[in-house]
Amino acid sequence: MSTDSAPPDTAPSWSDRWLNRIERTGNALPDPVTLFFIFIAIVMVASWIAHTAEVSVVHPGTDETIAADNLFSSGNIQRLFTDMAETFADFPPLGLVLVVMLGIGVADKTGLISAALKSFVTSVPDVLLTAALIFAGVMSSLAVDAGYVVVIPLGAVLFYGVGRHPLAGLAAAFAGVSAGFSANLLLTSLDPLLASFTEPAAQLIDEDYSVPVTANWYIMIALTPVFIAVGSYITEAIIEPYLGDYEPPEDFEAEDIDDGALSDDERRGLRWAGGVTLAAIVGVVLMAVPEGAPLAEFEALIESIVALMVFLFFLPGLAYGIVVGEIEDDSDVADMMADTMADMGAYIVLAFAAAHFIAMFEWSNLGSIIAISGADLLQNIGFTGIPLLIAFIFVSGLINLFVGSASAKWAIMAPVFVPMLMLAGDPGYSPETVQAAYRIGDAFTNILTPLLPYFPLVIIFAQRYDEDVGIGSIIALMLPYSIAFGVVSTVVFLLWVLFGLPLGPGAELYYMG
Repeated sequence: MSTDSAPPDTAPSWSDRWLNRIERTGNALPDPVTLFFIFIAIVMVASWIAHTAEVSVVHPGTDETIAADNLFSSGNIQRLFTDMAETFADFPPLGLVLVVMLGIGVADKTGLISAALKSFVTSVPDVLLTAALIFAGVMSSLAVDAGYVVVIPLGAVLFYGVGRHPLAGLAAAFAGVSAGFSANLLLTSLDPLLASFTEPAAQLIDEDYSVPVTANWYIMIALTPVFIAVGSYITEAIIEPYLGDYEPPEDFEAEDIDDGALSDDERRGLRWAGGVTLAAIVGVVLMAVPEGAPLAEFEALIESIVALMVFLFFLPGLAYGIVVGEIEDDSDVADMMADTMADMGAYIVLAFAAAHFIAMFEWSNLGSIIAISGADLLQNIGFTGIPLLIAFIFVSGLINLFVGSASAKWAIMAPVFVPMLMLAGDPGYSPETVQAAYRIGDAFTNILTPLLPYFPLVIIFAQRYDEDVGIGSIIALMLPYSIAFGVVSTVVFLLWVLFGLPLGPGAELYYMG
């Protein structure tokens, strides 16, 4: 197994130098919160310059002239201070994410999600172990932390237990958890989060445009079996032959590693949680299917997705917690919800900065000016259609090497790229299509960047089996997954667009203007 540093008498390889340069560059970037405040300062200066230069464009849909507005003007400074609380409170992702996390938090804090993942992976036949592990990793994006702290180490344990190389199991699980982050059979907290950034970006061009939470659901479902099949092939045909037979170090203690076995209480809790989940699903059907039911109208059902997600996580989590003894009275539930909100503290601070960046970017009119001018430029040079989508996916993947947070990146990119691609062509691409392309690019490079917050944790898990594993070792293992996932997900997405398949309920492929 290669290490992350070369021997003293050997010059570092070009790949090591390249990886070290990425790591240094990424580490030199400020915290995302600081980045947003830096961008606010840049936007303010840019607005003053554009206003002074009398920069303006004509809106192609309304023929309205849009001029740059100086953010240093008395009116805009006054607006910043008088509307500060309102700007933050009205930030679309804030309420959506916090509400969803109330339900997911209970399911996570009681241990339901971890137990369900363990139960699934440990119950499948050995021949399906690789596929099951990657599937569990993909589905773990329902609760991000559970995938990194449960599925990845469990993958190594299970492979070791059946006589396969533990690092191959770790790699397969890491690929599913991180590279397959945007795929899932169910909606996750990422869906309302991204949609709430996409919608205001689209409204820079069309003030009435609405982006549903389910905007990318169908294509994310389709990508799930694709990632499972490709990830299984990469693991068994490339990674395991590369690693060879595993020889444990002399001081290796297998009994020190959690084998993922469930206790009797956990099994009983899962049965109760399953029953409650089934009952909750029946309840949703009864509210949505009969004529005259509260959610019988399609729009009402779609708009209720966030609230339904809360109950579909909260009720099974409550049942599981009671059975396993994690919940003894109502105060335990309140404490779990409070702990979940405490865990969201960093996100709330980020949301404050992002809310003001997006608001001020909109006040300046620079978003519309850049989008319309950029779209005209792309059309004049003939760079539209499929090549434009491929380029956007590549740019998203490249930026992801340096800025790991999906929401932080999209908060910055959406106000520029969503309206630009809406106007780049006749017809242009819908906001839902641009969002799907972003999700493709944002996911497959996760496993290559040392700046991923969980990357050091993955190294620690790997060093249980091979103490020489370092950054270069993990990236060497994960590169085949990244390339394969990037290629196949891009191909699936392009075929989806070419054949005009729906991206999700209520979502459009093209923007007709």
